[in-house]
Amino acid sequence: MSYRYMRVLIFFDLQTLTVNDRQNYRTFRKFLIQNGFMMMQESVYSKITKNMSSAEAITFKVKQNIPPNGLVQMITITEKQFSKMEILVGDVKNEYITDDRKLIVL
Repeated sequence: MSYRYMRVLIFFDLQTLTVNDRQNYRTFRKFLIQNGFMMMQESVYSKITKNMSSAEAITFKVKQNIPPNGLVQMITITEKQFSKMEILVGDVKNEYITDDRKLIVL
């Protein structure tokens, strides 16, 4: 079986005006982290998957856990497309997973 690594990207903009809004924000963010998503930027999270079928399972799970208000966007791209991303300003932090290694030693 060949693997075609995919990357699921989540972009969200959630209100934090009320106590309920802040709770929804925290719950959604915790859900992403507990399901293996890594923060790329504030409100931008990504997760690497083995193939398209596992990416579809993850997107289904995310759709079940979206907050009632705000904007949540999701895109699935190949790892090759993701690797072509250019950093225009700033530095890349090494604590994020940026490749498909099976074991990462910190």
